This record gives sequence, C-alpha cells and structure tokens, in this order.
Amino acid sequence: MAKDAVDSKGISIRLACDIFQVSQTCYRYSAKRNAENEEIAGWLMRLTDNHRNWGFGLCFLYLRNVRGYGWNHKRVYRIYRELELNLRIKPRKRLVRERPEPLTVPTTINQVWSMDFMHDQLGDGRCFRLLNVIDDFNREIDFSLPAERVIRALEQIIEWRGKPAAIRCDNGPENISGAVQTLGGFTPKQRLAMAA
Repeated sequence: MAKDAVDSKGISIRLACDIFQVSQTCYRYSAKRNAENEEIAGWLMRLTDNHRNWGFGLCFLYLRNVRGYGWNHKRVYRIYRELELNLRIKPRKRLVRERPEPLTVPTTINQVWSMDFMHDQLGDGRCFRLLNVIDDFNREIDFSLPAERVIRALEQIIEWRGKPAAIRCDNGPENISGAVQTLGGFTPKQRLAMAA
C-alpha cells in the first residue's frame, strides 16, 4: 500500500511509511533468490531420493554434521516444505522372508497344530492375551464344556499355580454342578463364592 501511495499520489517514501506504519527498510526490501537456496534444494532432493525413509531431521543433521554446512534449520525447513517433501508417504517396512514353505494339508490328528495369540482389554484398560492352539486336521472346537471337562481344566491349573482360596464364577450349569462344587475340597463358604 505504501508503494502504491508513492507511485500514484507522488508522496515521499518517508511520509508513506509513516502513514502505513512500516519501516523504510521493509519498504525498500526486495526479495533476492539466493544461490544457496538452490544448493539446499538440490541437496534435499538428492538426500530424499537416496534415503526414502529420511525425514527433515535426518536430512538437516546430515547437512549440518556430515557435510558441515551452517545453514539455519528454519531456512532449510522452509525450502523442504516448498519442495513438498514433508508430504511424502514413507514406505512401509516389510518383513523379508527367504522362501515361505507351502502349507501342508495334514492327514492325521496331531500332525500339525496352529497357534496364535488373541488379545482383548479389561474395563480398567489393562490388556490380556490368549493363546489359541488348534489341530489343523480336525479343527476341533468345544461347543459345550461339560462339568468333567471344567474339572479337568481346573485341576491342571491348580497343579500349575496352586489351589486358590476361593473361585468366583457365575451360575452356569457347568459351574454349579455337585462335581465342581466338591472340587479340591473347598469349604462351604468358598463354594458359596463359586455359585455367587
């Protein structure tokens, strides 16, 4: 606006700068394309082509520490953005497998098992993981768990971890059966906790 006032109204530069509250240095400044900017842009293009997973930080550290250039990080980042290098999509890291073995179709039970972890989250935010093991031949899944199966599983856990003071469970038919209630010699009070 100050330049327009000087050109069209013929007032002095000092008066125009006073009216529009700009310094005379700002008025007389003309942006000059620095040859160093071209050099910075060239370096950034080369670095991002050769190292596709490098971001601005690694490029700047390379130019500063390895090449010894004293360019300001703000200046380098401005050129980095003008080249739109900050919008690059970084390539995904892929696991390199030598030669995957083809999946075999088992012909008998206990020939091949598959296992994997599943995870879930509790109400308080803590995560837990489950280990699932399945026989690939018959893909056996338990659609019902009778009391005897529950007892067998609990006895294995008691053998591994020791007997708990009480077991809390719902009123499902497998849990309130007499066989489960007498498991491990729990007291009447503990059995009440089991059926709670």
